Amino acid sequence: MEKELKINNTASFKEKLWIGIPVVLLVGLLFTLIYNHHAEFSWDGFVAGFNQEFLVFFAIGVFAQLVDGTLGMGYGATSTSFLLAYGVPPVVSSTAVHVSEMFTTGASAVSHHRFGNINKKLVKHLLIPGVLGSITGAYLLSDVINGDVIKPFIAVYMIILAVIIIRKALKKNIVKKKTKKLGALAVFGGFMDSVGGGGWGPIVTSTLLGRGRNPRYTIGSVNAAEFAISFASGITFMLFGGIHGWQVIIGLILGGVFSAPLAAYLVNKIKRKPMMVAVGVLIILLSLKTLSKLL
Repeated sequence: MEKELKINNTASFKEKLWIGIPVVLLVGLLFTLIYNHHAEFSWDGFVAGFNQEFLVFFAIGVFAQLVDGTLGMGYGATSTSFLLAYGVPPVVSSTAVHVSEMFTTGASAVSHHRFGNINKKLVKHLLIPGVLGSITGAYLLSDVINGDVIKPFIAVYMIILAVIIIRKALKKNIVKKKTKKLGALAVFGGFMDSVGGGGWGPIVTSTLLGRGRNPRYTIGSVNAAEFAISFASGITFMLFGGIHGWQVIIGLILGGVFSAPLAAYLVNKIKRKPMMVAVGVLIILLSLKTLSKLL
């Protein structure tokens, strides 16, 4: 009886960790940001920041998180495409997306855990390789690569991601296959996510779904792992590039946190294929708009 009680207590403690760790990290991050950057804000500046532009960034955050939480992909690709098309520079957009994702993916991970959408074994396989890839990509973009030079390449990369999303949506009769080299997949997904401002979901989720994995647990697990990937890349951006574009970041955070629980609830309620095609087409149009400004 005592042994059974001990096992139950251990299991209960581990369950609490899945919620406790994201919450503690996010609270710690929030206090760190306030402590380090409070001098940059004034009440007048704070109030002035809530203008039409803020509402645009908030709306982008709401839409991007709804896409990501329900499809398991597309937050970075959707928000980056919108921000680039709106005229936000690549380094600012990528930093904003990843700093905001530290909060939105945390909310998403907690929501997916609450709705029972997580395969913990899959999360553990993706976690460390994905973090290593994201740190490498964030460092290169912050300290080595010129954002203005790679802006057209990011737009092209977003079009490729959109094509992958549409292709996966239109694919029929998916045969379940064993997924090999999960670590390599996670490293590549984390790296491209940091450099391009998106790609973790389209690369990792679409590959796993293409292998016939259960959509509900794949989406929930990839979203849960994405919290660690976003946290690692966001911290790297802060250390090497600083933080710019507070209005963008706060708008994306509030919009994403607002819609995360709804997205987790809707993951099994919506028709995935039409939405994936619609999101893919939208990303292509936004990326073409960005390219047209550069050419």
